[in-house]
Amino acid sequence: MPFGNRIGGGPRRSPTLVPALLVVLFAFLFNFVARGVADAYTVFLVPIEQETGWPRSTLTSVYALYMLVQGLAAPLSGMAFERFGPRVVYPAGLVLLALATLGGSMLEARWQLYLCLGIVTGLGVAAIGMIPAAALIGRWHRRHLGTAIAIAYAGFGSGILVIAPLAQLLIDRLGWRGAYQAMGLLLAALALPVLLLPWRRLADGRPAEQENGGATPVRRAGTGWRLPEAMRTLPFWGLVHVLFFTAFGMYIVIVQVVAMLVESGYPPIEAAAAFGSAGMLSVAGVIAAGGLCDRIGFRTTALASFAGTLAGILCLIGLYGRPSPILLAGYTLLFGIAQGARGPIVSTLTSRIFVGGSATIFGSIYATMSIGAALGAWLSGLLHDLTQGYAVSLVVAAAAISAAPLPFLLSPAIAGAIPAPPPLRAGTAITAKGDTP
Repeated sequence: MPFGNRIGGGPRRSPTLVPALLVVLFAFLFNFVARGVADAYTVFLVPIEQETGWPRSTLTSVYALYMLVQGLAAPLSGMAFERFGPRVVYPAGLVLLALATLGGSMLEARWQLYLCLGIVTGLGVAAIGMIPAAALIGRWHRRHLGTAIAIAYAGFGSGILVIAPLAQLLIDRLGWRGAYQAMGLLLAALALPVLLLPWRRLADGRPAEQENGGATPVRRAGTGWRLPEAMRTLPFWGLVHVLFFTAFGMYIVIVQVVAMLVESGYPPIEAAAAFGSAGMLSVAGVIAAGGLCDRIGFRTTALASFAGTLAGILCLIGLYGRPSPILLAGYTLLFGIAQGARGPIVSTLTSRIFVGGSATIFGSIYATMSIGAALGAWLSGLLHDLTQGYAVSLVVAAAAISAAPLPFLLSPAIAGAIPAPPPLRAGTAITAKGDTP
């Protein structure tokens, strides 16, 4: 009987396939929640400003604080993940986000705004964001690491697509306080089911004997890159440059684009939908970036993504103060599809250049990215208050995005993903330049 033959004698599915897929799925979903909840603040910004009368620079500096805390907490998130495991870290992150949004619904003073929507949100996002996701994915995926990481990154854009417009609908029906309260209760309810997931199996990773088809592991102990060693190389600082200026320019735009569109004459729900649609398109861009790097190279893929971001910002400059459906569509398409593409590009480059130490090193690069994002968000609000508009902010964002891809033009290692020579230490064998021992 064919059915019986398939079960008894046909090829069987690998026992590691399901957990390997679940790791990527959970990474996607937690990034979905983290980025969606955090970036939903952009649609709360205007109603909070209207009720409290707080200046725009105060409100955008909260977003800057969230980004800064998230970045600085990234290494701590990695340490907590290694010490306590995903069963503790992920539910704790959800509880922190629940406390942040519930606290946000009861704001009366500015210090509460900074504490709840800045510090606690940043800690929650760090706990369930890309650092633990990259650690889990790295334990299960080798040959298709770039694709797996890109799928996890796609959760960012998907979260923006779904949660930002949903938050606007909740604001329209419940007010901004009621919307934050509803989000907080839902996040708290998710913590218990997450606690019961099979984290022990997922944290174990792929059995060592299955790596490289049962061959000996590719890297000998003691030859992997460490952070202090990586910091003495030009590629490390080149990657820092890329993510810092990318985040700086992007978050000058992202934190205020909904408010800018509303002040330019668009209805709030339409502005939130454009913001969410850009996030949706980033899903396709993030996933495509991984495949394009393999086909046309890292340099070409990165330069194309920066060109798209710059063109999207120019569309915003064109429609500022005079609504244009064509330019709004141009911003949504060009800015959106390029949004987030640099994250998986730099993550994969870090893994390929600094073989054997990418988790710690990428966590540090990610932290500097968050500093750039925080500075961009803060400067965006400051420039708005000083100029009573958005034109200067958009020009500064365009300049930063123009500067960000310079390492892809100046560094052969970054342009071609060339592995750095393994660091030499006492007791380790000397290897040829570019070899991967």
